[in-house]
Amino acid sequence: MRGYFFGIVLSAILLPAGLAAGEARILKVLPYLLDSQGRHALQPSLYERDAYQANLRTHPDLVRGQRYDIQWRSRTGLKRGLKLRLELRSGSGSSEGKSLVLENSVKPGWWARGWTRFTLSEAQFKELGQVTAWRVTLNTAEAEVAEEKSFLW
Repeated sequence: MRGYFFGIVLSAILLPAGLAAGEARILKVLPYLLDSQGRHALQPSLYERDAYQANLRTHPDLVRGQRYDIQWRSRTGLKRGLKLRLELRSGSGSSEGKSLVLENSVKPGWWARGWTRFTLSEAQFKELGQVTAWRVTLNTAEAEVAEEKSFLW
């Protein structure tokens, strides 16, 4: 019992210090294909979402857009002037490949974390074509503070 109490007190002391000292990070990048109604899943279930995404990948004629959900975290001192930037590339890296850059100002929420959504319209998706690589950066006015990129970037 005494060790349990000591563990709780120690966690309460060290947890805020660890969160304040944490670096800015991109935690998750979730790319989704969208159908003609803008849906990435038919039911609110992870299994159904994955099954519908597999269906959209095997039937590209049903795909009308793409969405990227990005979870990020910033340091406590970086609460103002944050921008999230998504860069997309299509093609095989040759001269005919295209690129698209999307930016959005972000504001940290609870525990200096947040989710940001980038949606490619049907026109943007058709013009860009099949996305082969992506890169997400979290920027301040002065510098890039976090980066996450796909394997082919």
